[in-house]
Amino acid sequence: MADTGTPLQGKTIMFLCAKEGTEQVELTEPWQAVEQAGGTPVLVSETPGSIQAFNHLDKGDRFDVDAVITQVKIENYDALVLPGGVANPDLLRTIPDVVQVVGQFFANRKPVAAICHAPWTLIEADVVRGRRMTSFPSLATDLRNAGAEWVDEEVVVDQGLVTSRNPDDLPAFCRTLVEEFANAPTPAHALSADQA
Repeated sequence: MADTGTPLQGKTIMFLCAKEGTEQVELTEPWQAVEQAGGTPVLVSETPGSIQAFNHLDKGDRFDVDAVITQVKIENYDALVLPGGVANPDLLRTIPDVVQVVGQFFANRKPVAAICHAPWTLIEADVVRGRRMTSFPSLATDLRNAGAEWVDEEVVVDQGLVTSRNPDDLPAFCRTLVEEFANAPTPAHALSADQA
């Protein structure tokens, strides 16, 4: 059993964000939760440099990008976090490489956590059909049309997919994603000292 203080020790978690439009608190709070649980968060975007986060409609801080989506290898990551913000997932779902990588997480049965408007990207990757989910309320019809069962709950877990509605749900979202990520099998790469 993992040390209760560091349940994500040895796990690398991808945070996937567009170059602008990410809701800052939906990036920073899960990021901090992953770090506090002993995991390694990695910020991935479509371009190098930094992303511009937002506090609702106002510009927030900039965050340095660790890796570009076209260069990532799915086997180097144990789980995926998709922060929200209205513009962020709307931009991400137009980038074929992003949609492909998101689909690969599901194809490889790796856990994924998505909050607020982030399920738009999941809809584009065609991975919500038959799943029970929540999201920001304005996405309810989109998710139902894509084949999901939408519910209005603080946090929902369905086969490794964690979803929440908005920043008010962040405490439950962060706690639940750490639990789900901790229970996922650690791939062989984490056992290797010379990981690329």
